[in-house]
Amino acid sequence: MARKLTSTERRAQRNRTRLKSNVGDGRLRLSVFRSSKNISAQLIDDKKGVTVASASSLEEAVKAKGSNKTGAAAVGKLIAERALKAGQKSVVFDRGRYLFHGRVKALADAAREGGLDF
Repeated sequence: MARKLTSTERRAQRNRTRLKSNVGDGRLRLSVFRSSKNISAQLIDDKKGVTVASASSLEEAVKAKGSNKTGAAAVGKLIAERALKAGQKSVVFDRGRYLFHGRVKALADAAREGGLDF
């Protein structure tokens, strides 16, 4: 028997389903994970099933900024820099189960300023 999904899991599934239609045009997915202490982002190629680039607040370059909005913005700039180095400018933003607010929004805004288009 299948178990019932929680509201958080349903929100993540709904968001991921919506993104699947946008990823079909060759754009990569910029996925965000936010914990209580850290934030990380991955640039994922769903067709090949590989991670092209990643950045986290645990890295030495970002660790000094902390894991608040300032640290999230630093992670956003870092993932944008690495995505451009990999030759990807246009991505689809996957916020997962998180609301587009606070640290997630700060990461997205910094990635846009860094040159990513989504």
